[in-house]
Amino acid sequence: MDGISSWFGYVVDHGGDIAAASLESARMVLIVVLLATVFSLILGVAVERHAMVRAAALSISEIFLTIPSLAMFAIFIPVLGIGNPPAILALFLYAILPILRNTLTGLAEVDPAVVEAARGMGMGTGRQLMQVRLPLAWPVIMAGVRVSSLLVVGISAIAVLVGGDGLGSFIQNGLTRLGFPGSLESVFVGTIFLVLLGLILDSAFAVVLRLTTSPGLRN
Repeated sequence: MDGISSWFGYVVDHGGDIAAASLESARMVLIVVLLATVFSLILGVAVERHAMVRAAALSISEIFLTIPSLAMFAIFIPVLGIGNPPAILALFLYAILPILRNTLTGLAEVDPAVVEAARGMGMGTGRQLMQVRLPLAWPVIMAGVRVSSLLVVGISAIAVLVGGDGLGSFIQNGLTRLGFPGSLESVFVGTIFLVLLGLILDSAFAVVLRLTTSPGLRN
């Protein structure tokens, strides 16, 4: 109970800093997920009908996930300097795979009979994509966006090591001061609020999915 009380006391004492860091983390994650979604949608549509190019795009995006997080962040420092830019670029590369894979899966799962019916109604390829195929694939695509957002939230804690903003600063400060008063509370603040941020963003994307999905496709 003393530990819980001291943690709540720490939160109250540092409420303003925690709120600011939470907003910084949310801003970074939303920027990354938005950029990754747009990029992955365009790339997915461009490569879906070309098996070799599609496989290459997926393989490259899978390679990004095998690179250790700190190394990925550090790679871009010589080009972009320290701060948020290298962190955002590294997180963007991590965010691509779930959205790209689900974009390709969603488009591939669209019933060919539905596409043929749209073609029979005089729809060109572009209209089929925008009015039929993407709307039908949208729930699958959004599932990838939600996975990607959770992935980015977790990795964003490391952004502080390259000068980035966000809740990772509480984890870093706590670890560097381990053993001193408030150090553990700082670590738990960064960790718990990152988890809460991930849950909030996931719920928000679930609402977006419901609002942007045709009633006939909702579960």
